[in-house]
Amino acid sequence: MRTLVGWHIEMEFAEDGDRTRAAALVRLSDGTELRGHGSSVRHHDDRPQLRVGEEVAGARALTDLAMQLLGKAQEEVARPTGAPMAPLM
Repeated sequence: MRTLVGWHIEMEFAEDGDRTRAAALVRLSDGTELRGHGSSVRHHDDRPQLRVGEEVAGARALTDLAMQLLGKAQEEVARPTGAPMAPLM
């Protein structure tokens, strides 16, 4: 088996008090750039743990990216025939 292409995903995080925001960026081999966003909010009774906020916000940003990739793939598969497709999920 050989690898045809590789994707690198860039993640950035911003902290503002109890809120963590994440942005994910992937550049595809066709030149498309997709950006996903996610956030998390620490409950006021929980102790501060930056890493946990980053993990939750990052997972949500990656989920957003995943949904965009599925939508893009669905559009590309449907394009040649013009026939509507069932959702990929």
